[in-house]
Amino acid sequence: MSITPLMPVYPRCGVRPVRGDHCHLIDEDGTRYLDFASGIAVNLLGHSHEGLIEAIQQQAATLMHVSNLYGSPQGEKLAQQLVDATFADTVFFTNSGAEAVEAAIKAARAYHQYEGDTTRFELITFANAFHGRTMATISASNQEKMHHGFSPLLGGFKYAEFDNLDSAKALMGPNTAGFLVEPIQGEGGIRPASDGFMQGLRALADEHDLMLVLDEVQCGVARTGKMYAHEHYGIEPDILATAKGIGGGFPLGACLATEKAARGMTFGTHGSTYGGNPLGMAAGSAVMDAVANEEFLASVAEKGERLRSRLEQFIGNYPDLFELVRGKGLMLGIKMKVESRPFFVHLRENHQLLTVAAGDNTLRVLPPLVIGDAEIEEFFQKLSDGAASYTIPESA
Repeated sequence: MSITPLMPVYPRCGVRPVRGDHCHLIDEDGTRYLDFASGIAVNLLGHSHEGLIEAIQQQAATLMHVSNLYGSPQGEKLAQQLVDATFADTVFFTNSGAEAVEAAIKAARAYHQYEGDTTRFELITFANAFHGRTMATISASNQEKMHHGFSPLLGGFKYAEFDNLDSAKALMGPNTAGFLVEPIQGEGGIRPASDGFMQGLRALADEHDLMLVLDEVQCGVARTGKMYAHEHYGIEPDILATAKGIGGGFPLGACLATEKAARGMTFGTHGSTYGGNPLGMAAGSAVMDAVANEEFLASVAEKGERLRSRLEQFIGNYPDLFELVRGKGLMLGIKMKVESRPFFVHLRENHQLLTVAAGDNTLRVLPPLVIGDAEIEEFFQKLSDGAASYTIPESA
């Protein structure tokens, strides 16, 4: 048995994209797919946004990498854009969402331990969360499928029930450093937290001097019609991990923090060879130029509401297939009454519609935020054709 050149950790499908055109992907055989997956909420400006392409091209031709031994005009610009648009006072740039969450975990511990309180190291996290694939981020998640083969896990995490404030309270103790939570669970099935839960966590953090750490890797950067999803709840975090959409397709992440929360992140405590490289900063600045304004955010909210309303009407035509629609903005999930993955494959293979499967038998609908009427109509035509032609497997 010979292993493939690409390590076989992904069950890759037969779609092999070689080109992107706005909200479509084109396979190497010329087949066009409507992309309502967006590289799992990454390509928020689609695949051929002139501003993003131009920024990357110009920066690539000018300067791509120098390391963090030197001053960074490009990093300072994007950091200021993020500070201006969010709760944060300071930013650490990473290459991915998992790295951003790692930095957030370290910052939360360092907040307490910087001045000598080494007892406060535990983060309370929540069932069915997904925080990444590093050792710390799989340890922060309670999903056995991510743990298998990688024991022993790292200590310092306790798992509460998602959207259950009493469950979180019950785990609090002298070692608690804070909470780590996705305001809207992505991989867990597009499950938004309730207002009471998020506001309750903020109140508990304030009362006990804990860090409220938000993982907005999937739900952030305009995806829900707000710059960051916590704005829907009327709260601010102490620390936030962001990635995916922030680079528009270029690998980029960031850990955002208040000045107070970042007090332990001093010289030498953290670093990254590639994090904050000029090429990534150019991509991030172009994304922020496009999305960090009220007009763009309002358009995402309006399109999201339109899509959601039509989906809610649509699923009534197929009561044996679909149960409900949930989510915010253009981060929507269709919870199915049957296993969602076969239907997700059916849409891709037979109707050239790309979506994303998720937990809780959910079909994720994550289109580029620049979709227009034509893409919305094409989506509903393909989804309707797919539902009408789908045969529920007997095993379901």
